[in-house]
Amino acid sequence: MQQPEYWMRGPIQHIPALLQPVAHALLQARDEVNELMNNFPEHLLWESPANVASPAFHLQHLTGVLDRLFTYVKAQPLSPEQLAYLSAEGKQNEHVTLSSLLDNFNKQVDNSLQQLKTTNEYSLTEFRGVGRKQLPSTVMGLLFHAAEHTMRHTGQLLVTVKILVQS
Repeated sequence: MQQPEYWMRGPIQHIPALLQPVAHALLQARDEVNELMNNFPEHLLWESPANVASPAFHLQHLTGVLDRLFTYVKAQPLSPEQLAYLSAEGKQNEHVTLSSLLDNFNKQVDNSLQQLKTTNEYSLTEFRGVGRKQLPSTVMGLLFHAAEHTMRHTGQLLVTVKILVQS
């Protein structure tokens, strides 16, 4: 029997109440991405039907965006490794495998959930600068954007994969 979506399963243990929607979205995305990519043909990873982003890009981007946004939540700049990862997103690489992409995404969701557990609800309205230009946001804005952006790319990945597998 299929379980209800995460938001209907109740609170995630040790996640502050106001951050439950973020945790629910990340867990839902992880389940959907892993189920969708189960038995996906590896040779289609970099295919871009109708010039949309490839499955590999979406998987890289899901991981990278979570890492970057949660770094900004901590009021830290991006590291050279994070900037290198960003510049490599979407560039075909024969060493990238479906397994490694999924492992990286799953680990990043786990890291994000761990950070949510230690995020003080009183910090949610604190200012955070985003990127080199230090564009204004708040802890809450960054976390909720991480959730909605993750779900947006999960949906785009779903459509792209369905088109590729049915072609």
